[in-house]
Amino acid sequence: MGRIHSHRHGKSHSTRPVTTSAPWISQNPKQIEELVVKYAKEEIPPSLIGIKLRDQHAIPLVKPIIKKTIIQILEENNLKPEIPEDLDNIVKEAIRLQKHLKANKKDYRNVRSLELIEAKVHRLDVYYKKTGQLDKNWKYKSVVAKLE
Repeated sequence: MGRIHSHRHGKSHSTRPVTTSAPWISQNPKQIEELVVKYAKEEIPPSLIGIKLRDQHAIPLVKPIIKKTIIQILEENNLKPEIPEDLDNIVKEAIRLQKHLKANKKDYRNVRSLELIEAKVHRLDVYYKKTGQLDKNWKYKSVVAKLE
């Protein structure tokens, strides 16, 4: 999704573990779930929760161990963010760029960048409404984004 307006092909990614089981994990699934909930209560986004579990607790992937994703765990505990994380990050980027363009009116290259970012927002908006992850009444407007 993030590469759609670039001239590069392919995608960069890390290599996943070969096996889904990790014999070095000392925590049981209940303890891992509690860690996810603890980090979510500290208002850490789901992607960073996965990184913390990987780096600090040596848990490579949550889903094969618990049989649920981090988002599913957050839903069960009513901690799921109201706007999906990737959409929220793109909206914040658009707001930052709008502030920049307000101060630098002649920056035409970033006017185009803002158009591309807002196109991504609208595509994600349609997708998340279709999958039911976003409220049907949610609407992105550049004026609304400035106020948030």
